[in-house]
Amino acid sequence: MGTTAEEQLIGPLLLARGTIDRSSALRADERWLDAAWTDPATRVLVIDDGRTLVRRVGDDVQAVLYTTAQAPPGERYLLGVEGGVAYFAVAAPLPGISTGDVNGRVTFAMSLRDTPEGTPVAAGLRQVGGLLGDRDAGLLVYAVALEAWHASHEHCPRCGARTTVQAGGHIRVCPQDASQHFPRVDPAVIMLVRDEDDRCLLARGPQWPEGRLSILAGFVEPGESLEYAVIREVAEEVGVTVVNPRYLGSQPWPFPRSLMLGFFADATTTTLIPDADEIAEARWYSREEMASALESGELRLPPPVSIARRLIETWYGGELVGDW
Repeated sequence: MGTTAEEQLIGPLLLARGTIDRSSALRADERWLDAAWTDPATRVLVIDDGRTLVRRVGDDVQAVLYTTAQAPPGERYLLGVEGGVAYFAVAAPLPGISTGDVNGRVTFAMSLRDTPEGTPVAAGLRQVGGLLGDRDAGLLVYAVALEAWHASHEHCPRCGARTTVQAGGHIRVCPQDASQHFPRVDPAVIMLVRDEDDRCLLARGPQWPEGRLSILAGFVEPGESLEYAVIREVAEEVGVTVVNPRYLGSQPWPFPRSLMLGFFADATTTTLIPDADEIAEARWYSREEMASALESGELRLPPPVSIARRLIETWYGGELVGDW
C-alpha cells in the first residue's frame, strides 16, 4: 500500500542531508588523491571519537574546516568533491582541544549562544546534526561513520593481520591474504505503530529513565525483508500484531553504523505484553494525551535530529516540544 497524503514526513530528516558528490571513481586514483591533498583549496574535517569542531557564525553553525597544511596527521578519508573543492576527513585529536578540556567538551545545554562567535567547540552529531547546514551535516555524518568503521576493523577477520587503508579510506586490505574489507552498514527498521483509534504506541528500554519514550525499532535479520522485520520486531517487543507496514524514509544513524528505515504500521491487536529484556514500559497515546504529557513534563520525546521524532510528528500532524 502506498503512503497516504497525511503520512508524508513533516520536515527534513536531519541526518539524511548532504550536498557533496562522493566521487567514488576517484578513490582508487592515487595520483588524484595526492594532488588533491596538496591543493590549497582542499578542506579537511577533523574527526575524533565521533566529534568535530564547530563554531557559531552569526545565526549559523558551521563545521570548522582546515587546509591540508593545517590538518593534524592521521588516517585520511575522501568525503567527496563540491564545486571543484575536495573534502577529506582526518581521524585525529581535535586541534586545540586537550584531554579533559572543559571548554572543548562543553555540552549544548549551555548552547552555542553562550560561546563567543567564531570560537571552536567540540560536538557530536546528536548535538549539532540538526544545526549544521546541508553540506556540513553531510560531511559530519559521513566522517563519523567512516571513523567508527575503521576503529573496529583494523585487523583482518580471516587471519588477524593488521590491514592497511586504501581507496581514500573506503577499503581496508589485508597484506597477508590480499582480502578486501569494505565499510559496513547495519539496516534497522523503526516503526510508528497506530491502532484503529489512531493512537500511537511509545515505549522505553530498561536503560532509559522514566518518561523518556520513543517508537519501536530493531535490526533486520539475515534473509529477512524490511516489512517482515517490522512485523516481527513489534510482536517480539510488545506482543502486538501489525499489518500493512509502509515505508516513509531513511536516514543514517552512525552510532556506530546503522541505517534507520522508517515505517508506519497498523495494529490489529492492542494488548501490550512487553519483553522484559527489551522494554521497561509501553503505552498507547492519543494526540491529546501526548500533548498533555509533554506539557506536564511526564513525557519526553527523541530529539529532532532522530527519524523517530519525524515519524512521531508526522503522525501527530505538527511539531512537538519536549526533547530528551
